[in-house]
Amino acid sequence: QLQLMESGGGLVQFGGSLRLSCAASGDSLDRFSIGWFRQDPGKEREGVSCIGRSGDSTYYTDSVKDRFVISRDDAKNTMYLQMTALTPEDTGLYYCAAFEGRIVPVQALCDGTVRGQYWGLGTQVTVSL
Repeated sequence: QLQLMESGGGLVQFGGSLRLSCAASGDSLDRFSIGWFRQDPGKEREGVSCIGRSGDSTYYTDSVKDRFVISRDDAKNTMYLQMTALTPEDTGLYYCAAFEGRIVPVQALCDGTVRGQYWGLGTQVTVSL
């Protein structure tokens, strides 16, 4: 069974950068569409960015376009999220999730049309002014 573990979160100042990693074990990540989600207390979980199985298709929520880059390295069984120009609005617990099933547009994982079957425990990102 696939297991996911996020890392790379931390406290960063406004305008700073972080790179999150999502390491998979127990199965090959290349069979899954995968994505990053975030949740702040009192807010709904939000799909931040998702990437399809081949890596050719990506989706970004509007607030992170041109600032975040999602990537995957299936040889390392790992997904990444490079985050730049961070603002306090990016603060939250960041989760990675994996979806295995019928082929769907990559946005479908991020917008909740399909739900990932496997989730990590999250890594906290806090952006201070």
